[in-house]
Amino acid sequence: MQLAKVIGHATATIKHSSMNGWRLVIVQPLGVGDKPDGEPIISVCRHGCGRGDRVMITSDGRGVREMIGSDTSPVRWAVIGVIDPST
Repeated sequence: MQLAKVIGHATATIKHSSMNGWRLVIVQPLGVGDKPDGEPIISVCRHGCGRGDRVMITSDGRGVREMIGSDTSPVRWAVIGVIDPST
């Protein structure tokens, strides 16, 4: 699990069938002091997060495949929660 900030969204004209119904967001992983930590990545999300939201992401392959509901999904990163901005 890692903190990240949503910096945009992505659109795919063709995607794996396991990704139907999932929104693609571009997130910037965050390190100490909310400083960028590495390159931005594409993640799937069903939580309705938008640009500027702080989120929790995971790259746990088994967990992501269970969330998606497909053992053959190519998805690696998923948003697992949105951080309340008042905290």
